[in-house]
Amino acid sequence: MKFGVREICDVVFKATANTKVGNTEFFKGEPVLYIDTAKTSTLESAATTVYAQGGKGNSRLLAWEGEKTLTFTVEDAMLSPLGFSVLTGAGLLDATAGKPLQVHNTVEVIAGVGGAVKIDGDALGLTGTETAQVYLDDDVPIFGTSIDDSGAAITTLGIGDPGVATGAITANAATTPTAVTLTFDPAPTEGDKVRLDFYVTKETGATELTIDPGKFGGYYYVEASTLFRDQSSGEDLAAEIVLPKVKIQSNFTFAMASTGDPSTFKFVMDAFPAPTTFSNEKVLCAIQILDPTPAG
Repeated sequence: MKFGVREICDVVFKATANTKVGNTEFFKGEPVLYIDTAKTSTLESAATTVYAQGGKGNSRLLAWEGEKTLTFTVEDAMLSPLGFSVLTGAGLLDATAGKPLQVHNTVEVIAGVGGAVKIDGDALGLTGTETAQVYLDDDVPIFGTSIDDSGAAITTLGIGDPGVATGAITANAATTPTAVTLTFDPAPTEGDKVRLDFYVTKETGATELTIDPGKFGGYYYVEASTLFRDQSSGEDLAAEIVLPKVKIQSNFTFAMASTGDPSTFKFVMDAFPAPTTFSNEKVLCAIQILDPTPAG
């Protein structure tokens, strides 16, 4: 058999031991992450060669090879919060009622009578019966700045006083809309445009990824499914690449630009010798090619 290799891999990362990724516990052998949106996947092996050299011309006489390494690289077009946690060892927290997240927000509103500034459902883009909770705390105040039509700052208003407001906001389309009304000293002039900088409390619909200096990408059992094309028949043969133990390099780059191609996410994995699930022999990699019409 001769075959060509071109198709991308679908990759699954499995836990090598009982482990915790983010807030989720995984058992040994349990799938942790699937990648089915990869752009490229590369399996690369290298070895160090040293030579005995001598005689006229100091030609090579004998070779010793060793220090074999194998690297599997998957470039993914998309990345999930769990994928980011697997890649970097980052902490993963979903906002809940017991553990809310405070999310930064800025809005531009028009000062009302007496220079009062209101954060309401329209300012936050709420509709129907949606609600929001503005974070009110003396240690994390709401700041205001008067701006011109281009968005340039005119006057720094300082800290806004919400009075006895609770921070709860409902949409204007709701039955009883509520808002947070702020006063500033100096107060803006009625009709002035004011930019507000504050935080909104999220108990749902928010995920926080934390990059800890002491945590890194972990070890995983990797299985990659792809297709090898048979030369004689032109038929695609299913192939499975098994790497029984890989360590994910924790390096990453997010290229955020308004032009060019979107950023991709590279999972670079160093392979270590380990037994596969169905063998006691330690290998860096095993490749299985499946004949669609096996004899017998």
